[in-house]
Amino acid sequence: MSTKSRQYLFGTQIKMSAERAKEARKEADKLACVAWNQRMLGYRGPAQPSPTIGDAINAGFLYLEVRCLGCDTNQTVALDIIRRAKTTPVHELERYMRCKDCSQMRGYAYKRGQLVALRPTKISAEHPASYWWPGER
Repeated sequence: MSTKSRQYLFGTQIKMSAERAKEARKEADKLACVAWNQRMLGYRGPAQPSPTIGDAINAGFLYLEVRCLGCDTNQTVALDIIRRAKTTPVHELERYMRCKDCSQMRGYAYKRGQLVALRPTKISAEHPASYWWPGER
């Protein structure tokens, strides 16, 4: 006599539960990133607390938009190539952001950057830079 294996009895339920958990994590990460973006764009901060780099990548926000306060330019930084642990909060990256143009003009690494928002795409003509409040532009 043979009995049905546990894999046969519970395998499908386990796989379905794992898939639902993965979808729930992705949705939670997306909501955390959207809330952080709204706080940054609406109030200009505070940047703390922020989602982690891994959460932003999981939610589909692959770029961080940074604004240089010296030359008033916005640039994007790819989060997947940053050499930091995926558990690092996004707000901790602000101290490492340097504007290339301002640094070349001064002759040394010069920090005048401010975090703006997480973005799914780079800044381009089709996807312009974010603005902080409705009256800015």
